[in-house]
Amino acid sequence: MAVPSTVAEARKGFRSWLVSNKAELEQFRETGGEVTAVFERLRLLQRMLYDAGWIRLGWPESIGGLGGRPILRSIVSEELAAAGYPPPFSFATQEVLGPAVAEFARPEFAAEVLPRLLRGDETWCQGFSEPGAGSDLASLRLKAVATEGGWRVSGEKIWTSWAQFADRCVLLARTGSVESAHRGISAFLLDMDTPGIQVSPLRSMNGDDEFCSLYFDDVLIPEDRLLGSVDGGWAVAMYVLAGERGAAAWQRQIWLRSRLTELATKQPAVVDDGVIGEAFELLTALRLLSRRTVAALSDGRPVGATTSLDKLAMSTVEKFLFDAALAGLDSDIVFGGSASAEAWRNDYLYSRASSIYGGAAEIQRNIIAERLLGLPR
Repeated sequence: MAVPSTVAEARKGFRSWLVSNKAELEQFRETGGEVTAVFERLRLLQRMLYDAGWIRLGWPESIGGLGGRPILRSIVSEELAAAGYPPPFSFATQEVLGPAVAEFARPEFAAEVLPRLLRGDETWCQGFSEPGAGSDLASLRLKAVATEGGWRVSGEKIWTSWAQFADRCVLLARTGSVESAHRGISAFLLDMDTPGIQVSPLRSMNGDDEFCSLYFDDVLIPEDRLLGSVDGGWAVAMYVLAGERGAAAWQRQIWLRSRLTELATKQPAVVDDGVIGEAFELLTALRLLSRRTVAALSDGRPVGATTSLDKLAMSTVEKFLFDAALAGLDSDIVFGGSASAEAWRNDYLYSRASSIYGGAAEIQRNIIAERLLGLPR
């Protein structure tokens, strides 16, 4: 496909492609089912989008991309949602972890693994948080010790989303002393079938086994899997978090807008117009913030601490929206057995975590106060 020159041109072309491929795309409207089956279905959608070129936009040709600005593919999730389709298999993962691997991995290694991620042949997970190092990521203790041909890793990670299905993991490990804090951390891209890794799913209150604990017992990581430099993993982590709070917030607001639309159009109306209006205002603020971040990342401009605004806005609107849904739907959302009631109940329960994952709201407020507003610690 020819690379569009503008976002508007990409949007027009993608809408036309959706219409032309409507018959084949119909299989993806179904979003329920057992999680393994859902993943396999969405993997097919990702491969279809890859083969058509849409999620290759903005990636260098050396890693299977088509070139152009990364912002060109920002319309993919938005237009899929508008047409009633889910996002593809690992689209969020590729937008969060892919750019960091492209930036910090050896070029030949990036050219080997990134096409597999973009095609949906693989899924990756993010091994950052630990039981004693969640928001305080610089205090992580999972240890990587240099050995002949690589590193030996021992320790634990937690809250690793869908690790039980992952082929690789972007892993942060301590290669310096504990006292070295963020200056003694290195980043690796680890194969999840390496001996010594134990994955234990954690059942969340909405019934999903999304989060996992990872246990590493003398796991060997080859030296060529290092991302960036030894003790230079903090730069990789910040690169990942910028993508997580940019691209992920952009995709999340698209989905939240679809849920708000559904809530606002229920007949008879179950939520006051003023509440719907306030939710729309919060969602619009998130959309503008995340669009600014996505544009900056696409242009290679630093985003710094401004992504904390995106993360705080995202958790604020998500909790507000589903609090409004609970108040309006009342007993139906609590006790209802219909597919709609179960979906709203699931989303409400999951929204409780929105002010914790990806950086707790309290930490984001501190970052905003100190680094953006210049207030004292």
